[in-house]
Amino acid sequence: MKRIYFDNAATTPVDRRVLDAMLPYFIESFGNASSILIEEGGGPRQALDEARAKVAALLGAETDEIIFTASATESNNLAVKGMALANRKKGKKILFSEIEHYSIMHQADFLRGLGFEVDFVGVDEYGVVRMEDLKQKATPDTFLVSVMHANMEIGTVQPIAEIARFCKERGILFHSDGAATCGNMPVDVKQLGVDAMTISGHQFYGPKGAGALYLRRGVPLRPVLNGGFQEMGFRAGTENIPAIVGLGEASRMAKDEMRERVERLTGLGKRLMGGIGESVDYLHFTGHPTQRLPGHVSFWIEFVEGESLLLWLNLNGIASSSGSACASNVLAADETGLKASHVLTAVGVPPEICHGSITFSLGKDSSREDVEQVLSILPGIVERLREMSPLYEQAKKGGK
Repeated sequence: MKRIYFDNAATTPVDRRVLDAMLPYFIESFGNASSILIEEGGGPRQALDEARAKVAALLGAETDEIIFTASATESNNLAVKGMALANRKKGKKILFSEIEHYSIMHQADFLRGLGFEVDFVGVDEYGVVRMEDLKQKATPDTFLVSVMHANMEIGTVQPIAEIARFCKERGILFHSDGAATCGNMPVDVKQLGVDAMTISGHQFYGPKGAGALYLRRGVPLRPVLNGGFQEMGFRAGTENIPAIVGLGEASRMAKDEMRERVERLTGLGKRLMGGIGESVDYLHFTGHPTQRLPGHVSFWIEFVEGESLLLWLNLNGIASSSGSACASNVLAADETGLKASHVLTAVGVPPEICHGSITFSLGKDSSREDVEQVLSILPGIVERLREMSPLYEQAKKGGK
């Protein structure tokens, strides 16, 4: 059975060209990039500089505005904590959207412990930030806002340029988590107007353990790791040259292939969404219908539990993701033992239904045949699971 991988929002495979670019820096050119006075450090230093230029080119940034990190989580922490600590004289209030990744959300309690006030901006039924709520909550004491560029669970792309203009008019620093978008759709940090943006290598065919943070020139930032003076003094620690080279090569490929990838994935996504809509009833798509990630399809189905659907898809050779992971040890879990997705509850999906969410995220190697195979398998699985639901029987009899 051929496996169909529709979980690219979770991670992507390393492209062979990326791997080939990385390999020499494990053994042949293994030196420390900080050892610039000896021959062994020269090659890695040059590779580091070249990778920084490639990432900058992907984002429309300057080379000295790219800071390498080990992950998007680290980049998010460096951006928010670093800007908060360096700019605390400007105010005490920080705003996040209520559908941020946990690497943003879980900073709230830490920041409150340092004396900051953290509040959350609401979203509409499509997951788009409510500008009126942002304007209302952005007090004169607000100095930092963080809103993700796109949400991997529901696919919605935020109006980042509009949010950035609002923040700039009020002297508020603005960070955006671009893990879902950078390398997967056109991103120009200058046009968007962000002060900082997070990049994740493994989201677009680079290696895990490779991330970056775009930081606009002149924006004050305090390091969160204490050590040496690597990465212009913003991120201590010996640079992981193989991973950084991989991120750089993945960035070069993404820039060169962007138009073709986006066009293909947009077409495949439309076909998948349309086919599911035609073959499955009691279906609700999530996220914005048009302003969404290319090749991203997300939905929830009444009378079907998402974890069961995820498992049955997996048994039939289809990898996808659910909006709710089985987390019986989480305090917020309900009586079923599953934790409702904070993203889905934010867009108005009832908590008892949030467990039925599925996300298909296609990648550059996805094919029309893969899409048609999923469309041929999904309806049968849904019907099989619904046969176990007494609520579905009531609905068919008109008792819904």
